[in-house]
Amino acid sequence: MASIHNKTVTENEGKTIAIIAYITLIGLIIAFVMNSEKKNEFARYHIKQSLGLALTGLTLLIIGLIPILGWLINIVGIFVLLYLWIMGLINAINGNEKPLPILGHKYLEWFKNL
Repeated sequence: MASIHNKTVTENEGKTIAIIAYITLIGLIIAFVMNSEKKNEFARYHIKQSLGLALTGLTLLIIGLIPILGWLINIVGIFVLLYLWIMGLINAINGNEKPLPILGHKYLEWFKNL
C-alpha cells in the first residue's frame, strides 16, 4: 500500500513540475531546479519540450528583426508557437508524454543529455 501511495505522490510531483515548466521562462527555470533534486522522468520530458519552445520563441524574436519577410515569419511563427505551447500544457496536465507536433521529436533529440 505504501509503494502505491509513494508512486502516486511521485507522479503528482512530476505532473506539477511539468506544468510549471510551461508557465513562462521563469517557470521553466523553477521546474529545472525543482527537478534537479527529484529526477522525475515525466517532468524531465516536459522540461525538454518547454525548453525547445523557449528557444524556438527566441529564434522567432531574432528572425522578427528582419524587415518584412522576418515580420511575416514571426507572425505565423507566434501562432504556431502558441498552438505548440497549448498542446504541451495539455499533455502535461493530462499526464501524457507525447511529443509536440512539428518539433517535439527534435527537442527530445537536441536535449537528450539534459
